[in-house]
Amino acid sequence: MKKISLILLLLLTFLIAGKYEKIAFPSKDGLEISAFLYSDHNHSKPFILLFHQARFSKGEYLEIAPKLNQLGFNVMAVDLRNGDTVNEIENETSDRAFEQDLDISYIATVPDIEASISYARKYLALGKLLLWGSSYSAGLVLLVADYRSGIDGVLSFSPGEYYKKRGETYIQDNVTHLNMPIFITSAKDEKKTWWPIYQAIPSKEKVYFLPTSEGVHGAKTLWNNNPDNQKYWESTSKFLKKFSGR
Repeated sequence: MKKISLILLLLLTFLIAGKYEKIAFPSKDGLEISAFLYSDHNHSKPFILLFHQARFSKGEYLEIAPKLNQLGFNVMAVDLRNGDTVNEIENETSDRAFEQDLDISYIATVPDIEASISYARKYLALGKLLLWGSSYSAGLVLLVADYRSGIDGVLSFSPGEYYKKRGETYIQDNVTHLNMPIFITSAKDEKKTWWPIYQAIPSKEKVYFLPTSEGVHGAKTLWNNNPDNQKYWESTSKFLKKFSGR
């Protein structure tokens, strides 16, 4: 009987870990932002805001978020206004922005990131708060963390200078005050796109990881269908230990 009870408890824990709450909150211009919250509502735990890549949604983190829960983090995966459907999860924020004829360029998502930080700080995160970006949002989380107070660390998956209307070195020129822990990773051949950014970051706690194989672009490098996902997870988890203690 005890063995059966233990099995049921483990199964219940597994099921709960993968569940999320659907939440919504306004961006700085009033656009409603949709998000998935993976949390046990212990607000003292370290908290990660997860932002997706182009043509994606909060569905980019369906596999990733539960694993971050297991590492000791509460997380929220956010739909930015530039995106689409991935893993059968629709980007509801992008749909609303399109219907309202709003600017959906990469740089136009910065108010969404800022609003997500404000919402998390007000309602969800009393402890450490980290920003996590993928592809175009990977550069933007570095940008926002440079001037926004209350950010304790950044994870940036395949950042680059994706904002040409702002200049060829826009991110590189705007990360010169980053003094918190920074983690950057990407596919192997993408290093050239973010190395000048990395060099411009003054933090003494910056680290990066590159695979010996080809690797994958963005946060989907952590998906199970990436043969090298375990190596990426090892480097990501090692960085996160400084916040979780695990």
